[in-house]
Amino acid sequence: MLPDLKRLIEQLGKDKGIDKEIIIDALETAVLTAAKKKLGQNLDMEAHFNEEAGEIEVFRFMTVVENVLNPDTQISIEEAQETLDEDAELGDSLGMKIEANTFGRIAVQTAKQIIIQKVRDAERDKIFDEYKDRKGELASGFVQRFEGGNIIVNLGRAEGVIPPTEQIHKEAFKRGDRIRAYICDVKRISKGPQIILSRTHPGFLKTLFEIEVPEISEGLIQIISVAREPGNRSKISVKTTDKDIDPVGACVGMRGSRVQSVVQELRGEKIDIVPCSDDQVKYVCSALSPAKVDRVYMEEDTQSMEVIVPDDQLSLAIGKSGQNVRLAARLTGWKIDVKSDSMMRGQKDEEFGSLLKISDIDENSAEILIKEGLKNIELLASADPEKVASLTSIQGMNMEKVLGWIAEAANIMANENNGQDRLQSNKKKLE
Repeated sequence: MLPDLKRLIEQLGKDKGIDKEIIIDALETAVLTAAKKKLGQNLDMEAHFNEEAGEIEVFRFMTVVENVLNPDTQISIEEAQETLDEDAELGDSLGMKIEANTFGRIAVQTAKQIIIQKVRDAERDKIFDEYKDRKGELASGFVQRFEGGNIIVNLGRAEGVIPPTEQIHKEAFKRGDRIRAYICDVKRISKGPQIILSRTHPGFLKTLFEIEVPEISEGLIQIISVAREPGNRSKISVKTTDKDIDPVGACVGMRGSRVQSVVQELRGEKIDIVPCSDDQVKYVCSALSPAKVDRVYMEEDTQSMEVIVPDDQLSLAIGKSGQNVRLAARLTGWKIDVKSDSMMRGQKDEEFGSLLKISDIDENSAEILIKEGLKNIELLASADPEKVASLTSIQGMNMEKVLGWIAEAANIMANENNGQDRLQSNKKKLE
């Protein structure tokens, strides 16, 4: 067979990082396939690696019978005793060693192809097993090539792919550039394992901070939430159970060194670090930084907050194209409606004006109704009995008075709706 096959197997296993048993199995399969290709598919044959001899041995087995019905797998007792074993008995299975040089060039070539394929499959399986447990980690490599918008990354023994959807649109790489990315998925496909990398995943930002901030990797600081608009701006919220640690300060680092390392990796993406708080109002206010908040109205049922800011802070709170408030909402999980003081005053005047249409409502009563959530005639007209009952407990109000307000609000709404209907009808006639 092959010269010094034992040494060859060990060397191949070392170079490819594959268990030598897998290589031996591949060799045995390949040699057996070659033997059957040359001598016949119906023969009963086995191939085994003889470690001492350093070769793959092939044996053909034949059963000893009285009358031969299948010459491929059977031998008569007379022929067996004469040519193979003089002590042969009926039912014995006798093995004959077949020399490898009888297989022929084509059969050996087939064996070689099988060995190459088996080793390649074993390599792929090893790479898949290695990377499937690395989801959520960072991978480093070099840009190898570009294929249909994908960036193919050389990770050493494996290749990773960054699809267009996982790339930051502002970034540009060229072949040979060093690149870091987040392993977000590992798939097994016909060509081998496909390692999906990302630079836009929130986990990429989180993992970068884990590397830069020892307190996070040590478990002293937790990253609670991450909200990203890759390439533009991100917000992360952090907290700690150690009173001696400032989680925001630790993530920023001395003179901003830690956060700047992350910003540099993300090619200038702005990062806001927010202290997480069990006080949800405080948490939302922090998330809207750098804007300053005057007051907040919270609706727990709808998981929403109305945030009032000074007029000069409105654009800062909302951010460019609504980015700041959008990221804050995603970070905290609350619906956030930002309004300025002047907008709020205008809304309040409108609410007062709406309620003062009812003859028996004065400004004090309107203030009470607005505080109770009945901010306009429409809401008052559709107020449920429970809301009415709670209003009658307020000083100066009784059930009869409140029911009168509701009835009058309903009449005003009905008249306004009728007026709208007539207006629409006249418009259609004119058309």
